[in-house]
Amino acid sequence: MDPAIAQAVERQTAAMRALSRRAFPEPDTVADDAPALIEQVRAQRRCQAAATVAAALRRARAAKAGLQPRSVEGASRAS
Repeated sequence: MDPAIAQAVERQTAAMRALSRRAFPEPDTVADDAPALIEQVRAQRRCQAAATVAAALRRARAAKAGLQPRSVEGASRAS
């Protein structure tokens, strides 16, 4: 085998791998037991709290209007 051809094949393979890594980057993986960033945890808790507040407001408005709030099962059957 010609050494120049072998070097060209090596360069081409390296270039294709680099392009592949850029086109299809591997996602950052975090181990399940790795600590989460505090800001991510705070954002999740704020989102959960906002959802809880919104649900409570809907229930309170329905109660004030004299309506019976539908359960999840009742809402899915009514649709």
